[in-house]
Amino acid sequence: MNVEQARFNMIEQQIRPWDVLDPAVLQLLTLVRREDFVPAELRHLTFMDTELPLGHGRLALQPKVEARLLQELQVQPTDRVLELGTGTGYLTALLAHQAQEVLSLEPEADLAEAARSRLRRLGLSRVTVRQSQDLSQGSAADGPFDVIVATGSLAQTPNALKAQLKPGGRLLLVEGDQPVMRAVLWRHTGPEQFARRELFDTVLPRLPGATEPTSFAF
Repeated sequence: MNVEQARFNMIEQQIRPWDVLDPAVLQLLTLVRREDFVPAELRHLTFMDTELPLGHGRLALQPKVEARLLQELQVQPTDRVLELGTGTGYLTALLAHQAQEVLSLEPEADLAEAARSRLRRLGLSRVTVRQSQDLSQGSAADGPFDVIVATGSLAQTPNALKAQLKPGGRLLLVEGDQPVMRAVLWRHTGPEQFARRELFDTVLPRLPGATEPTSFAF
């Protein structure tokens, strides 16, 4: 496989058509080698338009979804970022290239350690990968954050996550229930005030540890 040609095709045929046009994001996708974050047995699928199974019911996101999340967050060099669900650590690395500091929470010990190892090899020292079970509660003790992003879905956005945003901070996650889910961007606009913007439709597995809201039957 011609790796650089495959990377070019991924960007031009999958990512650009998904309205990812920010030159800084596209440049970053050429610099951070996605293949360095894919388990060896899945390396042949690195640049495919598909999710990758990581075990524990977890999936690595499609390249176009990762790129779109990154573009919508508009991460700044002074931002503190909280990532919910480290997975392979690829999105973590992309965020770390843009932000001042990234805290990434991952419930599975093997995924967390593998991601730490990959990030260390790349010399990304501004990243902390920590084990945590209920990702939907974020990490209030480490907040507030400029950016919070979730790599799994939730039925609805918890107030606990919105409360961990700085003024002007952004929270991006996928809301809803199968088969209808939508990526939603929340922005902290004032004291206990948040603007909500729907971005695109996609379907993701539930964020680990998330508690489903109680449904009532009448």
